[in-house]
Amino acid sequence: MAAERVCALDDLEQDTAVRVLVGGVPVAVVKDANGDVFALGDTCTHGDISLAEGFVEDGGTDGPTLECWAHGSRFSLRTGRPLTLPAYQPVPVFRVTVEGDDVLVDPTPVPADQLPA
Repeated sequence: MAAERVCALDDLEQDTAVRVLVGGVPVAVVKDANGDVFALGDTCTHGDISLAEGFVEDGGTDGPTLECWAHGSRFSLRTGRPLTLPAYQPVPVFRVTVEGDDVLVDPTPVPADQLPA
């Protein structure tokens, strides 16, 4: 499927997640402190909680993370893997392209074997 425009790059505040729909699926889009843009499935795998309402943090050696506000699980923005309990299942990761000021997200999740180790 073709990537969908979800917002303007200027609409993204640094270290703040925004909830968008991509192909009808809720996705959290984040611009980190380095200006990199990430897209993760917006629903925490521990509970039916929007991750876009959570906290973006510099995860140190783990890279940037998105923390679920309800129970504190932190997910890697690069891999979608949970880095802290209680979540133990990853959230999907989506490819992001920035064209000019447009942020585009591919609605097909990146296969697990294509994510960074």
